[in-house]
Amino acid sequence: MVDLPMTPSGTMTTLLSLTEPQMVKFVRAQHWPSYRAKQIMRWIYQRRLRTITDMTDLSMHDRMTLSQSASIGRSAHVTVLRSQDGTRKLLLTLDDGMSIEAVLIPDEDRLTLCVSTQIGCMLDCGFCLTGQMGLKRNLKLHEIIDQILTAQDLLRSDEHITNLVFMGMGEPLANLDGLKAAVTALTNKSWGLGWSRRRVTVSTSGLASRLPEVAALGVNLAISLNATTEEQRRELMPAASEIASLRSLLTACRRYPLTSHQRLTFEYVLLAAVNDHTADARRLVQLLRGMRCKVNLIPFNEFPGSPFHRPSEQAILHFQSILRDAGLDAFVRKSRGRDVLGACGQLGELQQPSSLTLTPIETRC
Repeated sequence: MVDLPMTPSGTMTTLLSLTEPQMVKFVRAQHWPSYRAKQIMRWIYQRRLRTITDMTDLSMHDRMTLSQSASIGRSAHVTVLRSQDGTRKLLLTLDDGMSIEAVLIPDEDRLTLCVSTQIGCMLDCGFCLTGQMGLKRNLKLHEIIDQILTAQDLLRSDEHITNLVFMGMGEPLANLDGLKAAVTALTNKSWGLGWSRRRVTVSTSGLASRLPEVAALGVNLAISLNATTEEQRRELMPAASEIASLRSLLTACRRYPLTSHQRLTFEYVLLAAVNDHTADARRLVQLLRGMRCKVNLIPFNEFPGSPFHRPSEQAILHFQSILRDAGLDAFVRKSRGRDVLGACGQLGELQQPSSLTLTPIETRC
């Protein structure tokens, strides 16, 4: 038996929040044939429709009936902050007045969309602004998918998103049901967006027990490591350290099943005079020895009120050279969108710089 998402009596059903089995159950409740489910889902996913009355392969009577009991579930207000480097930060206002952020990041021939899965975060990593918010709530399926559809609405005719990363606000594996449903919709070729799973990456701060469920999704996995000793991890990532020690996390990573084309990504935020020493780099080499992996070094992106600082360029390159000399593929991630607080670790509740030009986009569902 497939349950529909719980909604208070008399409220509208949000179509974008329904999985395929739930949509089938919904259309049967309207006494419509089952194939109508895929028709509706193609409209809202592939054509990014915002208005039910525009579903032209439904009769006008059916469209009016559907409009009385359901809404599509797209955000009615989006603000775009445009960085000098071409990054676009999307602020979507939700039905309850809260807002979430997604970021479009250009890089040569790639255009990556960074998507949020929670409002705030259940973890309290000291170097991340989102972690300072605390957890407000998990995002619902339609609130995750709407970030992707809205980003697509904003693209120029010569643009297309090449990669999608669940690395925005929140810990994706703490909203596992929403994550699974979103990946299914992203990769479904019949009614969904038809993405290759190779182009989707899920990032975690260390929920080691849930890694097998990421493996089952067939997407790429990135682990936010940031420390090379148990003590250092407890100081920088206290909640994540409580959930899984550094040792147990790395054990789970060594057991993680990889296909022939996959390798793990380890993300390491470099904090000046904290975890960027030569000894840290050498310990990191030992921790990752023998794994099929790469390392993304992320120089800390500063935000007001943070006690941490960004290392010097010399310190960053020295750290990278130690890893590379030991045979690890180590890359320094470019910081994009820092002037609009759109870079890694900068998403969250903080007043935007007053010098920014805001581009509001008003739409109605």
